[in-house]
Amino acid sequence: MADYDNKPEATQGSMDLTDHKKTFSGFMRATVWVCGLTVAILLFLALANA
Repeated sequence: MADYDNKPEATQGSMDLTDHKKTFSGFMRATVWVCGLTVAILLFLALANA
């Protein structure tokens, strides 16, 4: 069986977060672009059918 009691202790706040912050920043940038493009497409479709 697996030994789940033999794991290293983690210390809070000791992890380097630069990669996490860059990834989240890229994700948010992509989300804003996709939302903006979606609104632009919907506006174009609404005006083209008017």
